[in-house]
Amino acid sequence: MYMLAFSVSLILLIGSVPIFLVFGLGSSVAAIGGLNLPWSVLVQVSFGALTKHVLIAVPLFIFAGMAMLKGGAASRLVHFATTLVGHWRGGLGIAMVISMGFFAAFCGSILAAITAVGTIMMPKMIEAGYPKPFVVVLAASAALLEALIPPSNAAILFSALTNVPVSQTFAAGVVPGFILLLFMIGIVIVKCRDIPGTAKASATERWQAGKNALPALITPGIILGGIYAGLLTPSESAAIAGLWALFMGFAIYRELTFSGLLSCLRETAAITAVIFAIIAMATFLSVVLTYSQLPQKIIQYFTEIGVGIYFFWAALAIICLVLGTFIEIVPVFYLTVPIFAAIIISLNQNLLHLYVVFVAFAGIGMITPPVCVGVYTAAGVIREDPARAFKEVPLFVGVGILYGILMILFPAAATWLPGILQ
Repeated sequence: MYMLAFSVSLILLIGSVPIFLVFGLGSSVAAIGGLNLPWSVLVQVSFGALTKHVLIAVPLFIFAGMAMLKGGAASRLVHFATTLVGHWRGGLGIAMVISMGFFAAFCGSILAAITAVGTIMMPKMIEAGYPKPFVVVLAASAALLEALIPPSNAAILFSALTNVPVSQTFAAGVVPGFILLLFMIGIVIVKCRDIPGTAKASATERWQAGKNALPALITPGIILGGIYAGLLTPSESAAIAGLWALFMGFAIYRELTFSGLLSCLRETAAITAVIFAIIAMATFLSVVLTYSQLPQKIIQYFTEIGVGIYFFWAALAIICLVLGTFIEIVPVFYLTVPIFAAIIISLNQNLLHLYVVFVAFAGIGMITPPVCVGVYTAAGVIREDPARAFKEVPLFVGVGILYGILMILFPAAATWLPGILQ
């Protein structure tokens, strides 16, 4: 029966059936046919997973990001970053990476970051002479900052799966997020050193741009300050971020309209529906894993053969790279993190270290074909053929792997700040 469930899942995956149906149908065959579990168990577990309080923050952060895009905050951040570094060689590329970092600090959605920043920066870069394939892959890769720099939906999902406090997972991503930002800037500096920058902004222009962007720049303080001061839960902080985004859009920048607000709500609903559908169906798989005791058997196997931590990291990297090629990052979370977390605990390692390393390698799947959602999204912004951008992917994959190895070798990058805040 397990082979039948695996065959069903594989056939559906090859047939490009939505991934939540692959999870749901394949796992339900194994649960009902192989383990003789009633439907009621699957429904109860799925309902319990969807009603975890921490997950309320996911749609709220997505909405905040959408409102800042429609309300003018994103454009002010991009303009401010451009006035700072746009005159450097490759400056527009550096400005896009920095803008992604800014946007990461108040929006947890990777695809929202690509849309918000890419819509503004990518046409400017192409007009200035940057190669289209490089621009597309840079936008898709830089958006991975959203998975690390808090608040991050990836951190929220990881905490929901491992019961690590969200505040600790948020803090774990800060230092690695800034390191990844420096890696991205380094790529631009090397790759685009022959592309001249824009006219240098005057001190007055920079001051004005900074003043205009200030309401958006203080958003991270509003979001994270309340959490680490113990005044707000992550969900409450996300709600306040959404209200602040509306206030900026309607009262400060005055660019958000009621039709724009409805558009934000529709896009938030669409993105949230996709994420929650995957979560609901992925819990079917968690039921199968729990009743079949597969994680315990894997841990026992690792213990018996005396596997070391570096062998585990190598296996994790390979599994994430392979799965990321065919499956989006959210289902990869639900497919692998419960097993990885159990193994990490058995090896007396820190779960926050697992989070950072896992995101490093699973995030590479955003740019590796055929299921490279990040590249498809970035290419769609400028109506470019995604296939033309694939030639730039190996460079970013190579840098991503080096970054992942660095995170493995230096666990303090993930654990230092959470230790201080705790």
